[in-house]
Amino acid sequence: MPSSLQLGRLTLRETWGFTESAYQGWSMHISGIEVRPMIGLDELWDRFDGALGVQGALIPAIWEEKTQRNGYYTVSSASGAVLDRRPIGIATVEWKISLQRHGPDTDVDLESRLSGAVRKNDFSLTGERWSAPPIGHYGYYTGPTLPSLMTRASTDGLITVYRGLPAGVSPRWGCAVGDYMRGRVRVLTVGTERVGTAHPLAADGWELSNGLVRVRPVSSGGSLEVAAFTGGAWRPKKWWIDVGGTQVTAWDSASVLRNDVEQCIIRLTVARSPVGRAYLDLTLRRGSRIVEGYLQRGDSGTLSVYLASAETMTDATSYVVKTTDDADGNRAIAGSARNFDPHASGGLSKTSTAALDFYLGVVAGGGSAVSGDAATDLRNQYIGALAETTAAVRR
Repeated sequence: MPSSLQLGRLTLRETWGFTESAYQGWSMHISGIEVRPMIGLDELWDRFDGALGVQGALIPAIWEEKTQRNGYYTVSSASGAVLDRRPIGIATVEWKISLQRHGPDTDVDLESRLSGAVRKNDFSLTGERWSAPPIGHYGYYTGPTLPSLMTRASTDGLITVYRGLPAGVSPRWGCAVGDYMRGRVRVLTVGTERVGTAHPLAADGWELSNGLVRVRPVSSGGSLEVAAFTGGAWRPKKWWIDVGGTQVTAWDSASVLRNDVEQCIIRLTVARSPVGRAYLDLTLRRGSRIVEGYLQRGDSGTLSVYLASAETMTDATSYVVKTTDDADGNRAIAGSARNFDPHASGGLSKTSTAALDFYLGVVAGGGSAVSGDAATDLRNQYIGALAETTAAVRR
């Protein structure tokens, strides 16, 4: 009888046996089949694309029956075959996946490999190195220099953010396989979470979320909705993306550039009149209070991002922030690593440029924000955010 297999975000039906080998590492080779009409055609294709999309990823694997093999793996190869028998209403996907076994969660540490330098900026800011492992992790280790920590309430539960990480250190931590996906960043289209980067996104129906920040397109009155999860509910605000004085009222396409549990990036495009296009890359990190944006146009001109419903903001040189708490007890914030002009509606504008980097979010708690959520803290976390990948290492 078939049994379920959870590979990270992906759920598959494993119907056949598996083989293992120990040549140059411990490898497992598994296979299975997905069948329509047992699942719908859209879900069938989602699972097929997902099986190919996990190639190269570090994942927790959880078997319904073979629990002795639960643990952390890297997907070394994946393939599949599709058989469509439309006259009789049956379609099947036969998949094969090879996994490099790292070991059970009791033997394996996860390592946040932070690389690169702090974001180049015009304000002589050093930023703050930080990271946020999954909810439920334990034993966070950075050697003799201990970071500070804070918690943020997300839709998945309390997520811990470690601040002031020592330079040149890649933190290690433990995590049960059942907890690894908690607090992850998600890319959804029409309500379905996507695996990998090959899935098409509906230009008007995508969503980017980490349980603290949720970003969506809007059908009217703005280009993006950026919602903050505070006080146990989503608190949305609409923002305009403006290219040369023209507000983006709809996106022409959306695609996934990165889709990992610790970070996701989507790219939006819009045509310009009479010719040309603009790009907007949106980045969301696990545990972050802000969404990062990078807006580009082909020629040089004005680029702006500002609130659809104007709010009075204070110019703090490297960011602008609402002067008083809103009805939800928060204060909208926007900033950039580069010099900009404050926008009258509350936001940023830059002239004679082909690119604008920015971040959007709220100061949760407004004037009573805790340490780590204050406006300068969010600014420093944006400047200090480093490239991150997660690797499995034996203890």
